[in-house]
Amino acid sequence: MTTPEASQLILLERFRKGTAAIDGGTEPGDESASSAIDYGKTAGFLSIGVGLTGIITYAYFLIASHVLSATDYGQIAVVWSAIFITVSTLYRPIEQLLSRHVSERLSLGQTTREPMKVAAKIQLALAAAFAVVALILRGPIQNDLLEGNVTLYWVFFLTVLGYAASYFARGYLAGMRRFGLFSLLIISESIFRTTFAVVVAIGLFSGQSVVAMGMIAAPCLSLIVVPLAFARQGDRGETSDADSPGLATPVETEEKHGSTEQSLAAAEEALAAAEEADAAAPEFSLAHGTGFAASVLVVMFSEQVFLNAGPLLIRSTAGAAAAGYIFNVLMIARAPLQLFQAVSTSLLPHLTRLHHESDESSGDEFHSSIRMVMLGVAAFTAVTAIVVLIAGPKLMQVAFSDKFTYDRPGLILVTIGMGLYLCAVTVNQACVAQGQVRRVSARWIGCAIFFVGWCLLTVIGDAALRIEIGFALTAAILLGLLALVYTRPHERIEDIPDFGPSEGPATRPIGTDEGT
Repeated sequence: MTTPEASQLILLERFRKGTAAIDGGTEPGDESASSAIDYGKTAGFLSIGVGLTGIITYAYFLIASHVLSATDYGQIAVVWSAIFITVSTLYRPIEQLLSRHVSERLSLGQTTREPMKVAAKIQLALAAAFAVVALILRGPIQNDLLEGNVTLYWVFFLTVLGYAASYFARGYLAGMRRFGLFSLLIISESIFRTTFAVVVAIGLFSGQSVVAMGMIAAPCLSLIVVPLAFARQGDRGETSDADSPGLATPVETEEKHGSTEQSLAAAEEALAAAEEADAAAPEFSLAHGTGFAASVLVVMFSEQVFLNAGPLLIRSTAGAAAAGYIFNVLMIARAPLQLFQAVSTSLLPHLTRLHHESDESSGDEFHSSIRMVMLGVAAFTAVTAIVVLIAGPKLMQVAFSDKFTYDRPGLILVTIGMGLYLCAVTVNQACVAQGQVRRVSARWIGCAIFFVGWCLLTVIGDAALRIEIGFALTAAILLGLLALVYTRPHERIEDIPDFGPSEGPATRPIGTDEGT
């Protein structure tokens, strides 16, 4: 039986999407145009939120590099890298699980309790497993990785646990399509973190420990946003588009269309259909989507290896100061990738829907979307390369202080690697939309192993240059391997993200081999 909250959602969704049908229907082209506009708005809105987060996070490291010694700053870079390798590997699959299934169930008018309950169990188990392992390995982590720094160990431990709740909240808010609150959550994280660096810069407090404490504060204090989601849920009747413009209430729609009887009939019809859908919905179990989630976890881990393993590897051979140097250099790739997350996050559902469209032009639009994003990446990379050629070393010293002297060829290598890497992420989203997640995960982990192996070789004596070359080289190899998967897909139906039932006739997915 449909709950009152789900019933209200169905009514609102029916009024939003179905009232045009009551008055005579909508043309398929209008729906397509509306979908494209919505996709553009979502990508743009998230880009602003993620962009602000990146800028404020950049400010945290900028301030830290100025107020701390080279060694202390290098240790901050090391613990940051360790934290984000851990949380991105452990928790981002749960974020995507919630985002996908909460959104899907709301679209179908079903309750969201099952995916929330299952995701909570998995997240708690992962957090508990991390706590046990981290306590068992406290000696190696504290003494070998963090140079015996007790404070940084507990910063690492507590921050990772704090992000378990933060990533759960992100998945819930994304699934509810509350992109305003989602952006507020990630922005508030970066603000709270940076505040601790600011109080050191202005002299209220001093020392590495205070700067590091900002890492714990970020995920914990930002959770004050979550009660706002539930408060707005009660005020707005649990509508899935609470943060999106253009959602009409039943009263507004009734006034607009002036047809109470037809509106009530449509609502009753929608409720009856939703009750059938809720009763027929399969149970959401712990085993549901395990293969897909495991493959995503492999990709997330590999991504963190590319972006954060460099400082950790160079720390073991050249010390904390060298780790801080290469961390700053790789910020050329890390900062644009953070901005690009908004594009890649919204790109996957866009491509997945195109992949299942019955319209003959959807195939061309699918491939055109990939080309458009990659052209944008190429243009951005070219502009960045020109700036780096002209004033790269000086700008890096302005940004991160003059404690380090930066090498222009190394900065250019990382810039080229950044462009290749962003193109690889774009092609990856196309492959996942095609149902290729297992195949791409194998390519990702293979490239991650190659990158680590390359960085450990001593053929090139300069450890920093070795990592810079390795990053660009591995990004090129990854792009080539993913491009082969993209052009020669072998689809597994269970790997295709489900974004709700399609109203059009089923067709052979775009780019799928006839024999698959």
